[in-house]
Amino acid sequence: MSDEVAAGHVRIRLDLSYDGTAFSGWAKQAGGRRTVQGEIEDALRTVTRSKDTTYELTVAGRTDAGVHARGQVAHVDLPEELWAEHREKLLKRLAGRLSKDVRVWSLTEAPAGFNARFSAIWRRYAYRVTDEPGGVDPLLRNHVLWHDWPLDVDAMNEAAGRLLGEHDFAAYCKKREGATTIRTLQELSLLRGGDGIITATVRADAFCHNMVRSLIGALLFVGDGHRGPEWPGKVLAAGVRDSAVHVVRPHGLTLEEVGYPADELLAARNKEARNRRSLPSCGGC
Repeated sequence: MSDEVAAGHVRIRLDLSYDGTAFSGWAKQAGGRRTVQGEIEDALRTVTRSKDTTYELTVAGRTDAGVHARGQVAHVDLPEELWAEHREKLLKRLAGRLSKDVRVWSLTEAPAGFNARFSAIWRRYAYRVTDEPGGVDPLLRNHVLWHDWPLDVDAMNEAAGRLLGEHDFAAYCKKREGATTIRTLQELSLLRGGDGIITATVRADAFCHNMVRSLIGALLFVGDGHRGPEWPGKVLAAGVRDSAVHVVRPHGLTLEEVGYPADELLAARNKEARNRRSLPSCGGC
């Protein structure tokens, strides 16, 4: 699959963040629902005076409704003359046009082979939850989940360690036709801060739909004593959805950062990421 930038165009990388509370997710939808992609594309069309032309964004990870992002990455291909005309003031003009719950922090010409989605080698999310008896600080209510049982973080970390590595995460994903559920979970760890908020750090090469929120749901069941630390690993090995694994609410989830390889490796990673993955054979076991 070719990803060549069309002649006369330049690929621009956007680094951005948003509070997902009032958005129906990243991706544009029919019916006029407010989305992050739609908002930025509309603002870009307005500030570049492009009339009926929409320059479509490609994103590193399409977040669901209510999910936030601190380190989201996207790209857009713009005509060279339009970029040359607007590049000096485009960032400030976008700041004046966009709503206050979404910000574009930088606009840079992307190196050859860059694709915001397919060139990424990992995405890092954080999920924040508190078990404080009084609930969540009202100022953090849109970013922290309240769990009304005491949580054992050590037990949760023990369970998390058994999920690391390359696996078929079908038991923790919402199945999509034609899409693989094989992923490499590089990090899954939890830390309780001095404010009582437990932050789960989740990093993988990619995520399938609902994967992070399902993993957190399983770990919460361990943390509050309803299941033992071995249970999430058994669910993973079974390879099917377990009704006891709840998909936790989206507002505790934030996309924190997207990682990319060195510039000279971007094109190769872009190509590799488009290949359908399979687990290695067990040799007839």
